[in-house]
Amino acid sequence: QVQLVESGGGLVQAGGSLRLSCTVSRNILSINVMGWYRQAPEKQRELVGLITSGGITTYAAPVRGRFTISRDNGKNTLYLQMNSLKAEDTAVYYCNVRSGSLEVWGQGTLVTVSS
Repeated sequence: QVQLVESGGGLVQAGGSLRLSCTVSRNILSINVMGWYRQAPEKQRELVGLITSGGITTYAAPVRGRFTISRDNGKNTLYLQMNSLKAEDTAVYYCNVRSGSLEVWGQGTLVTVSS
């Protein structure tokens, strides 16, 4: 069973930066798509961005130019670098992996941005 462990969330002031990590319990070389989602209070979960096994990235419009997704296949880890954070980025951030019939979610890590 594949497990995802997220870390790096916390409290940061607006304009600051955080880096989230998501460590996967298996080799990620063959995982087709890895991504980050977020869910703000009283809102639906939304896509933040995705990265393919080939390293192609896509981002949701609200974070484009501020957030960067990367993956370290040697460490089986997915990252989300968040810069120029805004109060509206406050949410629980979830890691997600998809490959064939496999889809797994992390437990989530809370990011709070104070204005």
